Amino acid sequence: MLAKILVVDDEQHMLKLFEKILTRQGHEVRTAASVTEAISLLEKNDFDLIFSDLLMPDLGGMDLLKEVKAGYSDIPFIVITAYGTIESAVEAMKTGAFDYLTKPFRKDDILLVAGKALKYCELRNEVKRLREKLKDKYGVKKIIGNSKAMRDVLKLVARVADSQATVLIQGESGTGKELIARLIHDLSSRRDQPFIAVDCGIFPEHLLQSELFGHVKGAFTGAVQDKKGLFIAADKGTLFLDEIGTISSAVQLNLLRVLQEKEVRPVGSLTSIKGDVRVVAATNVNLEQAMHEGRFRRDLYYRLAVVTVDLPPLRERRSDITALAYHFMRKYATIYDRELSDITPDAMHAILQNPWDGNVRELENVMERAVLLSAGPLIDEASLPLPVRQMMSCKTKQLEPFKTVIKAAGREAERKAILKALEETMGNKTKTARILGISRSSLYNKICALGIGKA
Repeated sequence: MLAKILVVDDEQHMLKLFEKILTRQGHEVRTAASVTEAISLLEKNDFDLIFSDLLMPDLGGMDLLKEVKAGYSDIPFIVITAYGTIESAVEAMKTGAFDYLTKPFRKDDILLVAGKALKYCELRNEVKRLREKLKDKYGVKKIIGNSKAMRDVLKLVARVADSQATVLIQGESGTGKELIARLIHDLSSRRDQPFIAVDCGIFPEHLLQSELFGHVKGAFTGAVQDKKGLFIAADKGTLFLDEIGTISSAVQLNLLRVLQEKEVRPVGSLTSIKGDVRVVAATNVNLEQAMHEGRFRRDLYYRLAVVTVDLPPLRERRSDITALAYHFMRKYATIYDRELSDITPDAMHAILQNPWDGNVRELENVMERAVLLSAGPLIDEASLPLPVRQMMSCKTKQLEPFKTVIKAAGREAERKAILKALEETMGNKTKTARILGISRSSLYNKICALGIGKA
């Protein structure tokens, strides 16, 4: 790696020595006889490496080092010191110097320490490049959809990701709450630290306490050794608490203490352990309602909901369905090594008409099945599950709009139209209302008024 190097020393012969040795290696070298001159050069140039003597008249190398660490922290700084002042070099290392050279030194010593520093720069830049690549792979580009609802979610995530605030993600099952939690982590300064996810709904109370906070040997039957909880395991990183609305009042109280005190007390222990964990929680229930009903602590709710992200269900972002369907088709075609190039218009119509009560997770499941069952090269309606295929029959039957029927034939025609639509949808009232062009509540009222059956 050829570099632009700044050398700072009040002795001209030292400046010439460094310049001669380093330029012969192909590096561009600028020299400064004082800290003031060096700072002036730093303001006008982009340097890859700095050598500086520690002892100079007026301002010294430590003053320059502090200036560099404050404004140019990415530049490796190598201090030059006399043999009798090693303590100063050690102090410089503590302040942030990359390495030091002790006078007298040889040409090879200069080249060796410069090579180490420049290799460090190269590796650091490679890490940055890979981090950006990973951000593209696992970050925003993995969130499929360009609907306004999802754009609003992503804008909010981008604003709060690199803060320390706790985040509460709310949304129906299958909307992608863990994906958003991982995105928050990946876009934060904690991205290189652990991301640990735990589903709070699968543990009984005593096991969840142990899982989250840890326990000491003998704390309960079966505790044969100390266990580090997930809060400690996620130190410096992010802990994602899924299904937070299911936790008991005892766990709620302990979680509140952890969030307030920033420390964890393992089950059965008398001492607490400090930790630095960013908490992101998620729920598919209305926590605010649970709070008003006394099922969820008010103080914990406000601790968790510093920032609230509301994920829209798929039925409210229908413009994203096509992109998601193709994304999952390509994903599973790759996984299962299938040659698939497209989705037929009829199959796509059925996919677009489905209510997707299970949201993105249900759509992914359907597309995985379709990839497996399709003979290729197209996914057609035959490879879709029966409930989704029924959306096809609704299209081909071309039922007349409900309002037209009312005008033409009155109450009896209205009754026949509802019965026919119910038959086509196998009694699914949500789909029936959509076909007839009325709201679900209007359909229920008409079913009752016309004596079709209990709503």
